[in-house]
Amino acid sequence: MLMSLEEVVQRIEQKEWLVLAGSEKVLEKLPRGHWIGGTIPYFIGQDGGEESDSKIFVQSIPENHEQAEVCFYDTETIASIATDAPDNGFTLLLIPATSQVHLDYAANAPEYDDMFLKPIAGWITGVHLDDLETVSPKVFNGETGKVKDDQAIALHVKLPTHQMANIEIINLFEQGEGDIITFPKKGFSATDALINGQPTNLADYITQNNIDTKLPLVADYSGAMINVSFKNIDTVNKVTDFYAPIFEDIEYRLAAPIDDYQREFQASVSNDIEQITFSCNCILNYLYSDLKGKKTANITGPITFGEIAYQLLNQTLVYLNIEET
Repeated sequence: MLMSLEEVVQRIEQKEWLVLAGSEKVLEKLPRGHWIGGTIPYFIGQDGGEESDSKIFVQSIPENHEQAEVCFYDTETIASIATDAPDNGFTLLLIPATSQVHLDYAANAPEYDDMFLKPIAGWITGVHLDDLETVSPKVFNGETGKVKDDQAIALHVKLPTHQMANIEIINLFEQGEGDIITFPKKGFSATDALINGQPTNLADYITQNNIDTKLPLVADYSGAMINVSFKNIDTVNKVTDFYAPIFEDIEYRLAAPIDDYQREFQASVSNDIEQITFSCNCILNYLYSDLKGKKTANITGPITFGEIAYQLLNQTLVYLNIEET
């Protein structure tokens, strides 16, 4: 839930294990305790979409967990995130946007040892959109009081044997029927691409075809639709920037057009989802769906600069729930 500073302090003093989201100025006021946090001032709270620099979104870890451990990760250690995770449990991972560890994780996470074998969910921390050029996103270690803008933070949680964690992705987009787009190398930007096998400058292709860049590129990963959202089209230098990395030899297509973004996004979220431990939604969904003051069924959470469901995602809603086995 979205709570006041005073309410969160009470939860910390009760020694609960918490994952928190809020502005830097409110998170830095919290006492030490069993919590990790990341910066963001946008939320889907119990009353709908909201922007606040004084409230904190609180997600609590199940009381019957067997063990919890907080770890920082940098560019040298992030590759061990999955091997460090418990065999039965889950990991919640927060990474500051635009940090080198963010870029490394985005580009290389699918190749990490044990990735996709253990549930890893989380989000990319951010700032108010007006502060992009002046304020760095951060993560907080509530146990030590340390704050970092160049490292990721993870909460590894071990569950009892009669429970298991599941990660689900709600993605509004599917591949359209248009051109097949491939890239010669992976990265967060591209100049040249192959359009149906023909070398083409991607920025020229987008402008000449009047492409709606609210629609992402979509790749089919064995039935899972993975988005790569457009960040900027530089028509002068002919460079296209993305919010997530593109990979070589993967076939992308532009997403199929959507008649009513807000209606279809709301319709894609089930009202029957229960026992959610963690969830987050993308800032692009918040903006393009005009979610301020609106609810996404019964799913609440921070609005983020990227979602993590094992690997980095864009324009999705991610949630983790605990089931009895």
